[in-house]
Amino acid sequence: MENIKLYDTTLRDGMQAEGVSFSLADKLSIARRLDELGIHYIEGGYAASNPKEMQFFQEVAKLGLKNSKITAFGSTRRADRSVDDDASLNAMLACRTQVVTLVGKTWDMHVKKVLGCSVDENLVICAESVEYFKKHGLEVIFDAEHFFDGYKANPKYAMKVLTAAAEAGADVLALCDTNGGSLTDEVYEITKTACERFSDMMVGIHTHNDTDCATANTLAAVRAGARHIQGTLNGLGERCGNANLCIVIPNLAFKMHLDVLTTDRIKTLTEVSHYIFELGNITPVMNMPYVGKSAFAHKAGLHIDALRKSKKTYEHISPELVGNERRFLISELSGKSNVLAELEKARIAEDKELARKILARVQELESEGYQFEAANASFDLLIKKIMGTYKPAFELLKYHITVEKRATGDLVTEATVKLRVDGVTEHVVDEGDGPINALDAALRKSLENFYPSIKEVHLFDYKVRVVNARAGTAARVRVIIESRDKTAIWGTVGVSENIIEASWQALVDSVDYKLQKDAK
Repeated sequence: MENIKLYDTTLRDGMQAEGVSFSLADKLSIARRLDELGIHYIEGGYAASNPKEMQFFQEVAKLGLKNSKITAFGSTRRADRSVDDDASLNAMLACRTQVVTLVGKTWDMHVKKVLGCSVDENLVICAESVEYFKKHGLEVIFDAEHFFDGYKANPKYAMKVLTAAAEAGADVLALCDTNGGSLTDEVYEITKTACERFSDMMVGIHTHNDTDCATANTLAAVRAGARHIQGTLNGLGERCGNANLCIVIPNLAFKMHLDVLTTDRIKTLTEVSHYIFELGNITPVMNMPYVGKSAFAHKAGLHIDALRKSKKTYEHISPELVGNERRFLISELSGKSNVLAELEKARIAEDKELARKILARVQELESEGYQFEAANASFDLLIKKIMGTYKPAFELLKYHITVEKRATGDLVTEATVKLRVDGVTEHVVDEGDGPINALDAALRKSLENFYPSIKEVHLFDYKVRVVNARAGTAARVRVIIESRDKTAIWGTVGVSENIIEASWQALVDSVDYKLQKDAK
C-alpha cells in the first residue's frame, strides 16, 4: 500500500487545456516546484511535437532534480514504420530521459479506424515499441489509451494489449480513461480485474474529468489495486481536465491513510496550486477542495459559533495540513460570532460590545455597496478605526486627474496628489496608462521618501462591480483591489458613484494596510 507513485502530466496534458500555455521558462519553474513537492515522475511533454519540447528536456537535465524522474512522452510506432525509423520513438530516445511513457491503443475500434491496421498488428506494434526502449535500458510506462472504453467494448482484446506490453518488458501498465466517460463503479471493477491479472506488476490510473468523476475514479482505482497515479496540478487538461493532484494527494494521505508524500511537503500544496494558477495567468478556482481560497472559509454565524467551540464541527481536516488557512467571512448576514472569531484571529480580547459595534457598521456599509469578503485589509482597518487604535499614515489634501486625447490619437493621463505626512507636504505628479494607474503611481511616489517599503507593494488584481445597475451611468460601483508584498496578499474595497473615488479608497486602504502591517 505504501508503494504509491505520483506521476504529474501538467507540462503535457495540462498544457492541452484551453487557454493554457507555458513558456520554456515556465515549464522549468514548474518542474522545480514539482520536484520540491516530491512528485515521483514529471512528464515533460510530447517530444516530437515541437522544438520547445525538445529544448525543455535539454534544459531540465541541468537542474539537478533530487526527487523526480523526467519522462518523455510519445506514441507507439506507426503501422508503416519500423521502430528504428519511427520519428516519435526516435524523438523520445533523443530526450535522454531515464523513463519514457508510451501510448498504445487498447480499443479495437481505434486500432481499425485510427491506426488503420489489424488488431493483431497492433499487438506487435505495442510489443516492439516497448522492447525498443527496454533494449536501450529505459524504464517504460505503457499508457493503455482508451482502456476502459476498450475493455467495455472488447475485454479480451484490451487485456491482450496489456499482456503484449507486459511480456515485452513494460514496467508500469497505466489504465487510461481517455474520454473521461467512465463512472466510479466501472473503474473500480475493471481496474481490479487488471490488477488481479497482472498482480506481479505495477498498475496505474490516468483519468479525465468529463463526468466530473476524475478524482473519484482515481481513488476507486487505488482501492482496486492501482499504485501508479497520474494527474495534473489544479486538474488542468484537455476538455474538462484531468484528475486533480491537489485533491488526490490529500485524499490519499488523510482519507485513505497512504504514505504518499511527507507531511511537510503536503503542507506546500496550497502554495504550489496558487503558483501554477499565477504562472499560467489563470483565475484560481475559489471553491477547489483543500487548496481553494474558500475551502476553509466560513460565513454562517451558526457555523462560526460552533467552530469557535470545536474546529471539527465544520472542517473535515485542519487547513494547516495542506498549507491553507481558516477564514471567517464578514457580511450583512454575519452574526456576532463572525466578528468575535475575527477578533480572536487578530488576538484581540473577546469584547461583545465591540463586536456589536463592528457588526452594525459592517451592515451599514454593506447596505451602501461595500463588501468585505474579499477585502480583509479594509475590514482590519475598520476594526482599528472603531477601536480607536487607527493612526493614519498620511493626510490627503487633494488629488486631481486629467485625461488628454491628442490629434495623433494618443491618450495621456496625468495624476496630481498632494499629501501631508508628519507635517510635511508632498505635491507629486505622475503619468499612467489610465486614471487609476496614474493615481496609484502618484500616491506611491508621494510616500516613498517617508515609507520606502511602499516599493514592495504590487497591485495584481483590480475588479469593478456595479452595485445598483438600474441607475445606469450614475450607478454606484464597488472596486476590489488585491495587493501583495514579499510575504502577504490582501484585499481592499472602495465604493462610490465615481469610479476614481472608489478606486482611491481601495488604493489608500491597500497602502495603509501595508504601513500598519509593517509598523506592527
